[in-house]
Amino acid sequence: MNISEQSHSSIASLLKEAISRYVSDSNTQVVSDIHLQPCAGSGELIIFNDEDEELARTIINEWVDHEDDDFLAQVEPLLKSHVTRLKEEGALDSLNLMKPFSFVLVDEEKETVADLLVVDDEETLLLDDELLKGLDAELDAFLKELLEK
Repeated sequence: MNISEQSHSSIASLLKEAISRYVSDSNTQVVSDIHLQPCAGSGELIIFNDEDEELARTIINEWVDHEDDDFLAQVEPLLKSHVTRLKEEGALDSLNLMKPFSFVLVDEEKETVADLLVVDDEETLLLDDELLKGLDAELDAFLKELLEK
């Protein structure tokens, strides 16, 4: 999905605003994930935590009155790239969130659509559909072979 530079800046600023609530010099860590909820009709991008506490909100002009059925599939790589950039910049290193925590894409009913990023102390492999293709068939063949012996 193509959006303007201004919209990219809005998303980046929104993410920084949301995580700024979890930057603290306190040793007390909070257990929470960060949920991103894009809304096609209103164009809003809302960020909230596990307790449904709103952390930040903005409007992305290109999303207003967007009517494609695959809207969330279109915005997922865009949001994933912004969240990944935060991690690469080190902005997630000083958060007082207990690890592992996730940035999660949710729909309008707040149901999980995709994990955008999992932050852990160790390198975490986030499995995607491309990596999992054919896994069921391989596991079935393995189980069949195992049971025949």
